[in-house]
Amino acid sequence: MALDETDRRLLRVLQRKGRMSNADLSEQVNLSPSACHRRVQRLEADGYIRDYVALLDARKLSLPTTVFVEITLQAQADEVLEAFETAVSRVPAVLECHLMAGTADYILKVVAEDTEDYARIHRQYLTRLPGVAQMQSSFALKTVFKTTALPV
Repeated sequence: MALDETDRRLLRVLQRKGRMSNADLSEQVNLSPSACHRRVQRLEADGYIRDYVALLDARKLSLPTTVFVEITLQAQADEVLEAFETAVSRVPAVLECHLMAGTADYILKVVAEDTEDYARIHRQYLTRLPGVAQMQSSFALKTVFKTTALPV
């Protein structure tokens, strides 16, 4: 299904405020409530809208430290990649894991309370990941901006 401009408007609004009522949403995108509801259901059914979530404040949850960890594996065999990916997906502090092209095989986004907490996460989880040959951690000093909204 191709998205028209009305679908795109719906997606832009919902990305920023997914908890909005259908009445408020329909008003913002200039549709009747019933047409708006049908379109949102179609966007959900077609997989454009995967889920609705609450975005939490990491600072209020005492997780203000963000660390980006570059991982280089010992080998590139499918079984090594699969073992690593399965294990890293179970690490609670890892928010994202990306397979990379370039010098590192993977980059992880990790949250922690502070450097001491990150040292615990590193010792308890990251050093035990299968197939890891090298790891380099970089601490974010400041988040300049952050969004979950895709450009639609």
